[in-house]
Amino acid sequence: MATNEPLIQDPVSGLADLVNRSFQLIPGKEIVVRYIASSYQNDPVRSLLELILFIFAVRTILQNRTRSSRNFVNLSNSDIDYLVKEFEPEPLCTPLSPEEQDDLDGAPQIVGHASSHPMVKAPWMSGTVPRRVKNLASFNFTGMLEASELTVQAKQILREYGVGSCSPPGFYGTSDMHIKLEETIASFLRKEACIVYSQGFSTISSVIPAFCKRGDVIVVDSGVNFSIQKGLQLSRSRLYWYDHHDMSSLEAVLAHLNREQARSRKPLTRRFIVTEALFESDGSMANLPRIVELKKKYKFRMILDESYSVGTVGPTGRGLPELQHVNPDDVDIVVGNLAASFATAGGFCASTKEIVKHQRINGLSFVFSAAMPVMMANGSTVAIQKLMTHPDILAQLRDNTEKAYHVLSQISSITIPSTPGSPLIHVQIRPKAQSEPMSAAGQRRLLRQIMRQALNQDVMVSLGPRLRSIRPELDEGTWANPSLRIAVTSALSPAEMAQAIDVVRASIVSVLGT
Repeated sequence: MATNEPLIQDPVSGLADLVNRSFQLIPGKEIVVRYIASSYQNDPVRSLLELILFIFAVRTILQNRTRSSRNFVNLSNSDIDYLVKEFEPEPLCTPLSPEEQDDLDGAPQIVGHASSHPMVKAPWMSGTVPRRVKNLASFNFTGMLEASELTVQAKQILREYGVGSCSPPGFYGTSDMHIKLEETIASFLRKEACIVYSQGFSTISSVIPAFCKRGDVIVVDSGVNFSIQKGLQLSRSRLYWYDHHDMSSLEAVLAHLNREQARSRKPLTRRFIVTEALFESDGSMANLPRIVELKKKYKFRMILDESYSVGTVGPTGRGLPELQHVNPDDVDIVVGNLAASFATAGGFCASTKEIVKHQRINGLSFVFSAAMPVMMANGSTVAIQKLMTHPDILAQLRDNTEKAYHVLSQISSITIPSTPGSPLIHVQIRPKAQSEPMSAAGQRRLLRQIMRQALNQDVMVSLGPRLRSIRPELDEGTWANPSLRIAVTSALSPAEMAQAIDVVRASIVSVLGT
C-alpha cells in the first residue's frame, strides 16, 4: 500500500552528506584525497599522528593565552623591596687575579701613531712623559706602518669612496677596490682566485666551518692559534690532534683514520689537515713538504694558515710554500691576515675558483659582516705592490732576523723554540738542571721583569699572550710555556736593530743570568 509520508533522514547521514557536498566544492580536492589514501595505505600510524598534531595545532591557536595570568604570584611592595635587596647578580666575567690586574695596570700605552719608533708611556717607566722607543712588539714585519704610499692612498680613497662600505659584500658593499685586491692576492700567491674578509681573526674561523660539517674529519696540529680553534669548534667536525710539529704523530693519526674508514665501509667523508705555516704560539714553521707528502698519500685536503708567513718569508715574501719549495697547487686552501705584513686590516682565502665561489654564500663572516673599508682594501693592494717592487724590504728583514738569532742564541739561560729565519721570535726560560721546574706564574714574573727593563732602555717587546686551548691538556706542552715575544721589523736600520737586540740581551742576562 503506497504512503505519502515523507522519508525521515538520519541526522548523522545528513551531516555526512553535507560535509561530502562541501568537500566536493574545494579546489584541488583530488590531490588531498590521493595523499590521504596513499598515506593511509603506506603508513596508517603516520596518518593518525598527523591528525592528532592537526587537532593540537587548532586547539593551541584557539586557546586563550591570557588566562595564564591568574597563576602569577601577587607580591606586596615590601616583598619586592626585600627580594631586590637580597639579589646578588653574578659577575659577567671572572674577576682578575692579582697577577692579571698587575699586567693590565702596567701595560705600556702607545701615544699617538703606531710605528717602528712610537711614543710610549707606562706607570712604572722612569720619567713622567712619553718616550720614543724602538718597537719590537708590533707585527710590523715589513715596516708598512710608516709607508708614505699607504698614507697617500688612504687620503685619496677617503675623498672618493668615504670611510666605510656600510653593507656586506653580497649586497652593495663590494667595490672595484675589493675586486682588485682579490685579483692581486691570487696573482701574488699563484692561486686561481681569492676572497677577502673584513676581519683577519674571523677569516679562518669562517673558512673551516664553510667546508667542514658535522661528521667530517679534521686532523690538526696541537699548537694552532685561538682563531683556528674557534673555527674547529664551529665546524662540529670530528677532531684528531697530532703532536706539535711531530710528523710521526701526524702519519700515525692519518693511518689510523684510513684503517677505521676501511673497516667501516662507510662512504668517504670530507677530510682535512689544518695547520699554521708560521705558528703564532712559538714562532716555529711547519714541515710543509712532509705534510703535503702525507696528505697525498692518505688522500686528505689541506688548509694552511699563512697569517704570519705571507709577506715575511720566502725570497719574494710569498710564504712558506715558496720558502720550502712546495708547489702552491699542493696546498688546497691558503688563509691569511692582511694586518700583519701589510699594515691594513681584514683577511683572505686563496684557492680554486670553486672553493672561493662557495664561500661567497657559505662563509658566515663574509655574508653577515660589512665589507672591508675601501681604503683598507686598496691599502693592501698598494702594500703588496710595494713589497714586490722593493726586494730590499725582505732583505733588511732577513738581516735583522739573523742579527737577533745570533745574539739571543748565545744566552744559555733561555731557549728559543722559533725556527731560525722566522721574524716572530719567542724566548722561553730554560729549566735549570737538577732543580724543581718553575711554575708558569713564576716564569711570567721573570719575563715581565725583562720586558720592563728593556722598555726602560727604550726597546719595547711583549709577553706572548696565552689563551686557553679548547682542549686543556694541550696547554701542558713545553712549547706552550710563557714566552717573551720579539717581532723583528725591517723598519729598523742595521745599527738600530743591533742596539735594540743588545738591550734585550742585557735585560735577559740581568734577570736570568748568562
